Amino acid sequence: MSSKFVMCIDNKGYKFSLTVHKVYQLLPDSEAEADGMIRIVDDTGEDYLFGEQRFVPVDLPPAAQESFTKVAA
Repeated sequence: MSSKFVMCIDNKGYKFSLTVHKVYQLLPDSEAEADGMIRIVDDTGEDYLFGEQRFVPVDLPPAAQESFTKVAA
């Protein structure tokens, strides 16, 4: 996935970990991507792998991208 951010479109089976329509920042994991998975920090605060079909890539304006960086710091 070329985007750095994704929006959840399917949280079936993960109601406590994922929120539909919430934007998540991707964490680099080329091995997971080769298997159709992506790594994100989910709603529990931990990073996990999820099937990429649960998400759609999104482009965020620079100010929104900076907000993610500030929260992570």
